[in-house]
Amino acid sequence: MTIRVLLADDQALLRGAFRVLIDAEDDMEVVGEAADGHQAVELARATRPDIVLMDIRMPGADGLGATAAICGDEDLAGTRVLILTTFEIDEYVAQALRAGAGGFLGKGADPAELLAAVRTVAAGDALLSPAATRAVIDQLLAQPDPAAGGTSERLSVLTAREREVMSMAATGLTNEEIAERMFVSPFTVRTHVHRAMAKLDARDRAQLVAIAYQSGLVPPGRPA
Repeated sequence: MTIRVLLADDQALLRGAFRVLIDAEDDMEVVGEAADGHQAVELARATRPDIVLMDIRMPGADGLGATAAICGDEDLAGTRVLILTTFEIDEYVAQALRAGAGGFLGKGADPAELLAAVRTVAAGDALLSPAATRAVIDQLLAQPDPAAGGTSERLSVLTAREREVMSMAATGLTNEEIAERMFVSPFTVRTHVHRAMAKLDARDRAQLVAIAYQSGLVPPGRPA
């Protein structure tokens, strides 16, 4: 299956580089380019991409507003947003996560990391969170969200095993790493993750991680 990618970045040169990189892959194709948030939302609705590669800082409507609009559109339920972030704007990461972003990648990533990120987020299996970004998420999401409800109330629908898997996923561990720690198969971990997502009405793994922090399941500074 071909992964259809929409590029949203105000720098034409950067969009061009991404297009060349992505179109060179057998399993990916660029379906459109947007220079601001408004165009990103319009093109997402017109092209129905699998992934929107979204810059945060753009003139006019920024990537945060566009992410919220795309992730909040029921007609775009199959579209996921991969945020491109830089250390200078890490204070926006929590907002993007709450808006529904499916992953994060630093602009300093190499081409192989970018392609892997697109495939991972398209599969809906993992939140990409480099060490520096995880630290920012720790700081910004560790405080319970008043609208999210307390841990016992929000997470009461989960089994103990589902909560355990959810807490480990929130620290950035992959399904394979969680499986090794729990002495189960990656398939079993994946099942627990998907059941937790369904019970908590989480759009994807990224939102499941956000809930883990907002509800206080994962305390500040918890190591991976």
